[in-house]
Amino acid sequence: MKNVTMTLAALTLATLSFSSIAANLVDSAPVTQEKVGVITACTSSNSISSLQHEMNVKATRMGASSYRIVGAYGNNRLCGSAEIYK
Repeated sequence: MKNVTMTLAALTLATLSFSSIAANLVDSAPVTQEKVGVITACTSSNSISSLQHEMNVKATRMGASSYRIVGAYGNNRLCGSAEIYK
């Protein structure tokens, strides 16, 4: 029983820490951060929230603190590009 409790506590803490390191979507270039690159992503739907999610995943994987979507296009499938900042 003690092992189960410790395992659940560890999983909870790991989940909380991973969600806190996700990149933030910003409206303008952050003054205190430096642009470190550009990412692109496409979704299989035409939902802007799906595109934002894909951008967030890519920016977080690249170690970015924040990202700014600079363009999006498509009809049945959205694609876009974003600048990433650290």
